[in-house]
Amino acid sequence: MRSRAPNIVGRDHHLARLEQSLVDARNQRGGVVFLTGEAGIGKSRLAAEAAGMAFDSGMRVLRGRSSTTGPTVPFRPLTEALMSLFRGGEPMDDLGLGPYRPVLGQLIPEWGHEVRETGSMVVLGEAVLRLLIATGRERGQLLLLEDLHDADPETLAVVEYLVDNLDFSPAVLLATIRTEPCDALDMALAAQQRGTGSLLELLPLRRDEVREMMAAHLGTDPGGVPEAALDRLWDDSAGSPFIVEELLQGMISGGALVRGGDGWRVVGDPRSDVSSTLARGILRRIDRLGPQGLTLLSAAAVFGRRFPLSVLQHMTGMNDRDLLTHLHAGVAAQLVVPDEPSPDWYAFRHPLTVEALFTQLTPGNRADLAGRAADAVEALHPALEGEWCPLVAELRFAAGDLVEAGRLFAEAGLRALHGGTVGSAVTLLNRAEELLLDTPEITRRAESLEALLPALAEAGEFPRAFALAEELHALGGAGLTPRRLSALHTRLAGVAHIAGRWADGNRQIERARAVLGEEAAERDTAPIDVAAAYLTLDTPGAARTQLAEKLARSGLEAAERHGLPVVACRALELLATLARERDVEEATGLLERALYVAEKHRLPLQRMYVLTRIGGNRWLTDGDPEALLTARGEAQRLGSVTIVHTIEGILTLDAVLRADFAGAERAVDTQLPVVQRLRLAPAARYLLLARAALAGHRGDRSAMEETLEAFADWDGPGSQEEPLTIGLARAFCSLLEEDRPRAVRELREVAVLERENPSTYYLSGHHGLAVLLDVLSGEVDGVAHEEIAAGAPGRLRWNRQFLELARAVLLGREGRGEEAGAVLAGALRLAEPYPTALHLGLRLVAEAAREDGWGEPVSWLRRAEHHFHRHEVPDVTNACRAALRRLGAPVHQHRTGTSRIPEELRALGVTVREYEVFRLLPDRPGNKDIADRLCISPRTVEKHIASLITKTGRPNRAALCDLSASL
Repeated sequence: MRSRAPNIVGRDHHLARLEQSLVDARNQRGGVVFLTGEAGIGKSRLAAEAAGMAFDSGMRVLRGRSSTTGPTVPFRPLTEALMSLFRGGEPMDDLGLGPYRPVLGQLIPEWGHEVRETGSMVVLGEAVLRLLIATGRERGQLLLLEDLHDADPETLAVVEYLVDNLDFSPAVLLATIRTEPCDALDMALAAQQRGTGSLLELLPLRRDEVREMMAAHLGTDPGGVPEAALDRLWDDSAGSPFIVEELLQGMISGGALVRGGDGWRVVGDPRSDVSSTLARGILRRIDRLGPQGLTLLSAAAVFGRRFPLSVLQHMTGMNDRDLLTHLHAGVAAQLVVPDEPSPDWYAFRHPLTVEALFTQLTPGNRADLAGRAADAVEALHPALEGEWCPLVAELRFAAGDLVEAGRLFAEAGLRALHGGTVGSAVTLLNRAEELLLDTPEITRRAESLEALLPALAEAGEFPRAFALAEELHALGGAGLTPRRLSALHTRLAGVAHIAGRWADGNRQIERARAVLGEEAAERDTAPIDVAAAYLTLDTPGAARTQLAEKLARSGLEAAERHGLPVVACRALELLATLARERDVEEATGLLERALYVAEKHRLPLQRMYVLTRIGGNRWLTDGDPEALLTARGEAQRLGSVTIVHTIEGILTLDAVLRADFAGAERAVDTQLPVVQRLRLAPAARYLLLARAALAGHRGDRSAMEETLEAFADWDGPGSQEEPLTIGLARAFCSLLEEDRPRAVRELREVAVLERENPSTYYLSGHHGLAVLLDVLSGEVDGVAHEEIAAGAPGRLRWNRQFLELARAVLLGREGRGEEAGAVLAGALRLAEPYPTALHLGLRLVAEAAREDGWGEPVSWLRRAEHHFHRHEVPDVTNACRAALRRLGAPVHQHRTGTSRIPEELRALGVTVREYEVFRLLPDRPGNKDIADRLCISPRTVEKHIASLITKTGRPNRAALCDLSASL
């Protein structure tokens, strides 16, 4: 007989939480719930119960499952889930999705003709979110994603966006995940820590719950469960509901547990090997389906846990009636279940069913079935679109056709890389490389390698990429065409550039050119020229910027003539970087051209690179990191490890310049070990630069020099970052030590370095801080100043603050004090994001302003003194105090409470006690009232009021009270 549990045992708490989540979604308070647990613990059954509760309450249920067949396919569960929206016949054309509808064409076949692949997981995530809101507004919606542990990186990127943004929506996301190391589980744990998702872990059943489950299956009360049977199931199941059920069925069908007139009883010894018992129990149920049923399920098993019905029919030749009859029998025997929401797909109820079926097949039978399955798929889907390509690749591998399997994995990987799904691309292309390694198909293998090398670089897998370099010589000797071999050397040169290994990259460029010979076609040399341009800019040399620009322009012109959009994009990006020294607008125009090319040709990785450079330009020009943060999000969702770490380095330096020293320190401590482990030299240098600048801005010379020694070990000498280590670290540290001559010498060193090895980074001080110091010393006049200020580097915000301070000093010397004051005010607005630079600038110009009789040098020195005292920079603090004394201004002691005094009052010299009196003035109390509240004498209050009137420049007490009220 067949038993069946009528309810779910031991999950009352979980059901209550799920029901509350559904209620919240119907009330526009969406959320996320992750069901986690080991295989067989009951996640799918609990998820099905939640789907039933949602359906009964009138909610729409969208259901998708990640594939366990072959390599993962981008967006599979999301596509399955969203496709169910179109099965009910409801109109979906008037949802108000605007520009997000074409983006959804990547997931929804009905809108595929409108597809606009942005390459942005953020945009796609927002599009899915808007669709869920639009379709669930009236009745609420459950998005159920099962087996998220098998999901591809791109699906997880979209899910992560939903996790962070589903609140205040009519949708609840329910996902099932196995408790095994995987990205999906990491995401769920992170969401729980952030408070954006709930994690419900399904633990094994307790003994009393196993008894209750057995009683439900057997149709008796818990007291009617034989103790011997309970002992066996409790010991062997480890509390897994699936194993309890299977073992119980095995005991019943094997005659070890029988029903008599007085209830259930055990006959003989119920104990046996768990795995063999499970397999025998499953096979007994399959045998009852008859020979045709066994044939059908054996054929289905070669697809994996899920199988497509139409392909299975084509493969077996069964007519509709026989197919459905045996399939329904399999459902009744609880061997297979419909794989909702895909109407053509079914799934085995548990992976052990597939394993049990394979025990009945010889290796030859299994290979034959896999080959027939692949033939059937190709007959029905000749283009092998979407997930069919990796599925057939897996089937060809199982059939023993390694060459065809490798070719198909390579094709699937190329599609994934073109779509911007780096994680899936690496997985698929690695598989292709492994399969094609020992085959005579060298051309196929070369095609695979050509795509795999840049994919590995994006993913940060440099050791693997460089290990493949050893294979190139063998490929050449095996008869690979010069054009293909040259392309592989060029790809490897690109990997070397990303890794910061310019010498290795230049060697690959030489080999690429040598393979083609002197009569090489322009179409083949264009990619080499652009790759060489990037490496030339990395290679130390006085003419490197000019040579790099010449190579990039040559490559761009050839790429545009021969229709090579990727090459054109890369050339435009580099030319924009080089143009930044001449004209920021020219650089912006070049990047806009690159962005147009990337979007026109649907090149998500190139688009990400362009957005990163646009973000970098905006940060340099305006000091705004927002575009960089957006680009980092794009890179994270596309899986580009190298770009993520590059942007992190820039953001860390930004934190240093903004005096967010604690945040910068945390960022360096977190990121640096990672990039060092990846051997990502450019990112390591940039983070070490940030750490050195952090120490320099704190005036900590020993920590700075120690960091700069480490910087040198990462090919620092001659690098583009080297001048920054002097201008942002050493020179700043010298100024904070009040050693201005040393700072000047160091900035002179920067000028020499940039002549010997030109840099495209313009924050070294040569175009800003050095000019201010030279103006203060009288070595630079107005003409030289204006020449530097008119250049593109002089218009970058970090440099402009110093150049404007220098202009104020020059105007003051000319006796144009009012103009000087206005210019200085503008300089302070530019310096507002950079507190250390702002207060250092005030300290530097104050004495010049005093000598020339303009501005408010006393106020500026007080502001600087307070800032550097608070940040424990004693040399500048003491210098400011000495300057105040020379100017005849009182120097106040730093008492407790000074930090509470507003900046504008502190700059006027208001003391802590005076500020305590000042705070009470809005209510216009008398001297006695103030004295009583502060426990001082009325006479003392009177003195403080008089001092406040003098310091603030107010005409009387009433005006002072008005000022207090306004602050």
